[in-house]
Amino acid sequence: MVDQIYNNMKSQMQKTITHYQNELLKIRTGRASTVMLDSINIDYYGSMQPLKNIAHVSVPESQLIVITPFDPSSLEMIETAISSSNLGMNPNSDGSIIRLNVPSLTEERRKDIIKHIHKIIEEARISIRNVRRDVNEKIKKLKDEGASEDNIKRALDNVQESTNDFINQLNQMSEAKEKEILN
Repeated sequence: MVDQIYNNMKSQMQKTITHYQNELLKIRTGRASTVMLDSINIDYYGSMQPLKNIAHVSVPESQLIVITPFDPSSLEMIETAISSSNLGMNPNSDGSIIRLNVPSLTEERRKDIIKHIHKIIEEARISIRNVRRDVNEKIKKLKDEGASEDNIKRALDNVQESTNDFINQLNQMSEAKEKEILN
């Protein structure tokens, strides 16, 4: 029973890590990346489609993203979706492709982004701790079902050790993203 609870906990914590890794990937670092456009959906003939499903997105230079629609008639829809997103970039179109210039980050903007990263990582830590709290409650209830105090103590120690490992992973993710932004 304890093993099942522990494995479920590790799975939930890993999902949390994966979710917040994806959140960090969306943060603009001053270099062009196709991931920056993953959150953009286009109303394509009545259904919302991710940009990557209706256009080829490439990064030919470190400050430029090029979007080539599969269907040239969707060019205007893509431009509108990018303009209305909160990316802070204006699409430039020549009639067949869209170019997005990724501006360099100012020092002030870098500091704001780092604050935002800290906020995201703190949310992740809270999620991990909430999982730990729930698991600890489940383990403590096992005492009523006849589990020995030694086994419960060992299980709680294992939960705390895993929690520390996952929080360390979050800290490393934060440090890596900060270095990426500051350089």
